[in-house]
Amino acid sequence: QVQLVESGGGLVQPGGSLRLSCAASSSSAFALDNFNFGWFRQAPGKEREQISCIYSTDDRTSYSESVKGRFTISRDNAKKTVYLQMNSLEPEDTAVYYCAASLYSDGNLCPAGSTYWGQGTQVTVAS
Repeated sequence: QVQLVESGGGLVQPGGSLRLSCAASSSSAFALDNFNFGWFRQAPGKEREQISCIYSTDDRTSYSESVKGRFTISRDNAKKTVYLQMNSLEPEDTAVYYCAASLYSDGNLCPAGSTYWGQGTQVTVAS
């Protein structure tokens, strides 16, 4: 069992930046680099959107068109933490952001199958 805790959300003005963190832990020893990670978001009244993923084997990344060029996913295996750097934020980026992890992945390098989820962190972009 792996626990994921997101942090770093908050209120930011349009054009601003935030960095989200996803800290992973477990009661048993595990290696972060065995897991595929993804960031997802869900805005009120909308379906959950897959926005960025990082592959376990070689750190290849993928991004949705809505965030490509503005967001960057990265991982620090020693700290057991995955990050999402978000730049040039827009009001449309307002959502609850979730971190997910799995030993398995889909065709988009994203977690698939048996997946662990964090509790989410709110990001609000408004002036």
